[in-house]
Amino acid sequence: MPDIVAPDERETLQALAALRPDLIEAYTRALPGARAAVLGRLWGALGREPLAGVASRHTHNGQLTVTLHDGRRLHGPAAAAEPFAAPPEHVVLDGRPYPHPARLAETLALPGETGRFVAELDNSVANLALARAAHRPAPDTSLADVEQSVVDGHPLHPCCRTRAGMSTADVLRYAPEHRATVALHLLHVDPAHWHTSGVPRPPLLPVHPWQLERVLRSGHARDTGHTVPARPLMSLRTLATATGHLKTAVDAQMTSAVRTLSPAAVHNGPLASALVAALTAGTGAISVLQERSGGAILVDGEPDRSMAAVWRDAPPADATVLPLAVLTDRPHLLTTEFFTDLVELMLPPLLTLLHLGVALEAHGQNTLVALEGRRPVRLLYRDFGGIQVSPRRLARAGVQMPPLIGSLPGDDPDALRTKLFAAALSTVLTGLIAVMGSRQALWDRVAATARRVFADLPGEQDSAAFFGDTLPLKATTAMRLADDPREDRWAALPNPMR
Repeated sequence: MPDIVAPDERETLQALAALRPDLIEAYTRALPGARAAVLGRLWGALGREPLAGVASRHTHNGQLTVTLHDGRRLHGPAAAAEPFAAPPEHVVLDGRPYPHPARLAETLALPGETGRFVAELDNSVANLALARAAHRPAPDTSLADVEQSVVDGHPLHPCCRTRAGMSTADVLRYAPEHRATVALHLLHVDPAHWHTSGVPRPPLLPVHPWQLERVLRSGHARDTGHTVPARPLMSLRTLATATGHLKTAVDAQMTSAVRTLSPAAVHNGPLASALVAALTAGTGAISVLQERSGGAILVDGEPDRSMAAVWRDAPPADATVLPLAVLTDRPHLLTTEFFTDLVELMLPPLLTLLHLGVALEAHGQNTLVALEGRRPVRLLYRDFGGIQVSPRRLARAGVQMPPLIGSLPGDDPDALRTKLFAAALSTVLTGLIAVMGSRQALWDRVAATARRVFADLPGEQDSAAFFGDTLPLKATTAMRLADDPREDRWAALPNPMR
């Protein structure tokens, strides 16, 4: 991991004075809103997540009180702690208002990696303000245009725009919200140090320019001098090229993880995507953007997570395709009819796959919808690193599991349901319904569709959890404060369909 660089507001402003003085005024205007947006995400986490140091929570007369183990009390509007709610201007700790999320986190000093978390919050605010300052609406003429139109990042994560490890210049040069085009370097890898999966690839590794020196230092690859133009998508390290999408390794901390590619991801991608494609073939409901190949440089005999890439199919160029995450920024699409059609597209394949043994992490970045006019007609799914696959359920369905490694295989039914429900229900559908006015009638439509799907599944065993008292939601702040931030942690939301 490189030296951590996480510019805060002041450092970003200093960088803009040298790099983009034209953005200084807009950046300064955007800072209060960015602080409030990140504070709102943090306030939501304080209101619901399993955080060490939080003793109790109590709501009275529209105010939420969070009591810490040391007796201090934090007060703020209860409504602002709900997912996807409008953020508060400040929250109050022991009588003092805190409008800045990093200063609040610093003062709270919750058990865990507080220093790291505070730096990430500062960086998130600075980069969010920078994104808002630089944003210029542009036509959605391609999927890359659509994905680069996303300004605010993860809708619930306080580190929604954290890019620890990158300078302000790097963010301006490489981040999708700045409408970047990146020159990927083609490196020739010593064949004795080349590892490939799926469809075999020649020993040519496309490397993100930010990562280039790290790879060259390995001594196992040389720069050919050829570059490939590519446009970063929502995840920054995944880029659209003329021939498809490419997932690269970037040793920077973005939201919850350092965006490298583990040996398991390189190995599993082609196998897992082929499995899901086979299970959904002929259904007409969902298309799989398959990961055809993986490649990595071998260091000490093992694929190095910082020197790897995965080649993925792109949607058809002539299709109108939107990631579900962008729908909340396009409220003109969100009619009751659109929502109903989308639910009818989502739940049958997702719940059927769960029944068969594959839990997709169907959040707004991984799941896309194809439109005809303004009508959703098909789902597309990409990125298989976060799915869960049950060998037992697959065997029950007469399907042999491919030789997946790492954390993807697992038979725990609660883990399978949590993987799907937290993404599709607690994030995607909750966000859409919040934008549409939090109408119970919309949840009733979701429930009716799910009941019909479950009724058609023999030996169904997931409906009790679907209609249980609570739904899971990833506890992103608890994860960032944990010693191992890669370990999934979960919060519970009241289930509007119970």
